[in-house]
Amino acid sequence: MTATTTAPVAAPDVSTRPRQPSARLRAWATRAPLLPALIFMIVVTQLPFVATLVISFFDWNALYPDARHFAGLANYGDVLTDPDLRRSVWTTILLTVAVVLASLVLGLALALLLDRRFKGRGVVRTLLIAPFLVVPVAAALLWKHVLYNPEYGLLNGLLHYVGGPQPDWISNTPLLAVELSLIWQWTPFMMLILLAGLQSRDQQQIEAARVDGAGDWQIFVHLTLPHLRRYLELGALLGSIYIVQNFDAVFTITSGGLGTANLPYTVYQSFYQAHENGLASAAGVLVVIGSIIIATFALRVVSSLFREEVGRA
Repeated sequence: MTATTTAPVAAPDVSTRPRQPSARLRAWATRAPLLPALIFMIVVTQLPFVATLVISFFDWNALYPDARHFAGLANYGDVLTDPDLRRSVWTTILLTVAVVLASLVLGLALALLLDRRFKGRGVVRTLLIAPFLVVPVAAALLWKHVLYNPEYGLLNGLLHYVGGPQPDWISNTPLLAVELSLIWQWTPFMMLILLAGLQSRDQQQIEAARVDGAGDWQIFVHLTLPHLRRYLELGALLGSIYIVQNFDAVFTITSGGLGTANLPYTVYQSFYQAHENGLASAAGVLVVIGSIIIATFALRVVSSLFREEVGRA
């Protein structure tokens, strides 16, 4: 009997193995295609904001550039204590609250209508979405000349047909005139958000409630509204971000007169008319800070909505 011997297997040469890239290197390789877009965004958005922030600490009138000097927080104090600026802040709050609440209520009513099946629902949905697709300046011009004009406007034309008065809408109710144009444009946006919420309801839960004898109103109050709470919050926050920064409607319809000057229009007046670069920059920084605060809450609501949908799935 012969003994067989096996030759020892040589261990693989570790030095010849291809090195696996580290996790950090793989992460950077994944993010590399996004770097040009990130750099572009920083250059376009963040650098101007930093410049605005720096200018806000200077007493700087463009008509007297040699008199420029560091003023610290004086411009912010002027923004918060000046009667005209405080009035513009109050106008901004009134405009935002009125537009957001009215568009939410109307958007909810339209969403409940479109959640039902009826002939021509697709056409109706397209027509209702159309106002949100109109350019803001064009929408403001439409309301100013086609509807509000006291001589040939549609509103006064209808009132003339029924023998009613012929008011000058912009002069008599300037803030309401701006609010109506913004409500008309933002109601479709709220409708889309709330319609998405309605279509994500648990239909089995609704059918079970009907079997138990619940009526339409009870289902709406106890099931639909609690389900739509996050969607209502999201619509209110996103609408507030836009309305706080709105400039087009105020500038186009009233030119900031008759007590309709909001904070963005006041920034425009301070910068382009009074040439107060420092004061306008301070007011602009406050607008940005307010928008960031609202956007933070909006992002939290969006994140919670995503978590709920993932949990449901």
